[in-house]
Amino acid sequence: MIIITGITGGIGNFLFNKFSESGEQVIGTYHLNNPQGEQYGNCVQLDITNYVQVEQFISSIRSTAKEITLINCAGVSANAFAHKSDIDEWTNVINVNLTGTFHLIRATLPLMRGQQFGRIINLSSIVSQTGVMGTSAYAASKAGINGMIKSIALENAQKGITINNINLGYFKVGMINTVPKEIQEKIKSKIASNEFGDPENILSTIQYIRATAYLNGACLELNGGLV
Repeated sequence: MIIITGITGGIGNFLFNKFSESGEQVIGTYHLNNPQGEQYGNCVQLDITNYVQVEQFISSIRSTAKEITLINCAGVSANAFAHKSDIDEWTNVINVNLTGTFHLIRATLPLMRGQQFGRIINLSSIVSQTGVMGTSAYAASKAGINGMIKSIALENAQKGITINNINLGYFKVGMINTVPKEIQEKIKSKIASNEFGDPENILSTIQYIRATAYLNGACLELNGGLV
């Protein structure tokens, strides 16, 4: 089974559709406040910042979930210079991107450990490494994920479970659509190919991670040679 969080977002939606079309057993989650999720088939409303809800969700699929791949796509951003930031928005970004991701991992691990198999794949960001003005909360949340997987990999490697991150650059779907066109052009000028990535590259990278049992605790850079 493939579990994908954040299926109403650009990348989450792309992956959910692709895996569903390929005949995989897929279940997606979307936020309680996003009614768009209702249009999809096998999906559930889930507030990933609420651990009780997350635990109940995993419990509900326990009998059918085998050879699980958990793909954490859910994420939010709140752009502001640090000294002007809204503290509640800052906290929400951390709660969703970092703590919410941990909630899914923590709730799923016992099931994976019992089955002696699991693949955990988190979508992180190049922003956690390069720094972009106005993204202190987003960068901190993604940097936290990059550090978190190191310990979790050590704890679970002998149970047939791997956990890896994909540090994404800029792609033709997702949050890039909220960036002004003039800023988009400046970003493209720093990418070797001078264009944003095709999301098919995210899909193929995920498939590579799923198939490679010796890849563990790694952060893969998928950014087109961005400098």
